[in-house]
Formats: sequence, structure tokens, C-alpha cells
Amino acid sequence: MKPRTKRAVAIVGGLAALGVAAALVLNAFQSNLVFFFTPTQVAKKEVPLDRNFRVGGLVEGGTVVRHKDALNVSFKITDGAESVPVTYTGILPDLFKEGKGVVAEGRVGTDGVFKASQVLAKHDENYMPPEAAEALKQAGHPMAKENFAGQGGGNPR
Repeated sequence: MKPRTKRAVAIVGGLAALGVAAALVLNAFQSNLVFFFTPTQVAKKEVPLDRNFRVGGLVEGGTVVRHKDALNVSFKITDGAESVPVTYTGILPDLFKEGKGVVAEGRVGTDGVFKASQVLAKHDENYMPPEAAEALKQAGHPMAKENFAGQGGGNPR
């Protein structure tokens, strides 16, 4: 093989390897990407049905039902305009309470119920995810304080 041909084969092989590596990295990035939606967006079916996403808002008062085995819990998350029924199997965070902020990660089932694989409770009275705060503000909810939106990680102690 001529040196020119060897060089061309090496360049094409290198570009092919680079392309495969880039495709693998992008695929891994996309499979780990989790979007945030409000209960209104979930109710309007503006969410992906084939992948996990997060929904956040307030735990609606009077909707928390702990089932007999104590690990299955159902409740509703609201943004003041719409509510989403949620089921979760596992231990809830200590800060989980009715009327408090929560973010759940999971999927919507064919029955319209959000099946959470993880539930995160609000960890500080001065923090709420900006998207959830904005949704509550648009719905005119009394929990939508101006100081919620845009604040980071809470109170450093």
C-alpha cells in the first residue's frame, strides 16, 4: 500500500472512531436527561409518555393516602390550576407534608396516574424550583411568593 493510501485509511478510520464515540456520548447524555413539567402541563398531556420526567408543585391537602403495607402512598400534586394524581412505593422524605412543595420523578401511566420512582421534598422554606414557583404564581396561588423564584440551594448552615 502506498503511503498516501495508508494515510487516507488512517484518517477515515480515525473519523469513523470519533463519530462512533460522539454518538455514544450523545446517546448516554440523552438517556440521562430529565425534564421538569408542571401539573398543568401533565394534565394537558404535554409530557413525554416514553421516558421519565419530573413534576413539581404542592402536595394537595387531604389527598395523602397511606396504604396498608405502609410503603405505598398516593397523593396529588397541584400548581393551583390543575392536579396530578401520584403513586409512590418507598419511604417518603421526612419533610413530605400536605401543603408543602414536592418534586416527583417518574412516568405517567396509561391510566393517567403519575408513577413516581423518586420523591423529593422541599428542604427549605425559602426555596422552590423556579418552574414550580412560576406555575404557582401564574395560577394565583397564595404559596407563590416572589422570593421563591430563582433562589438557589437554600440557606447554607
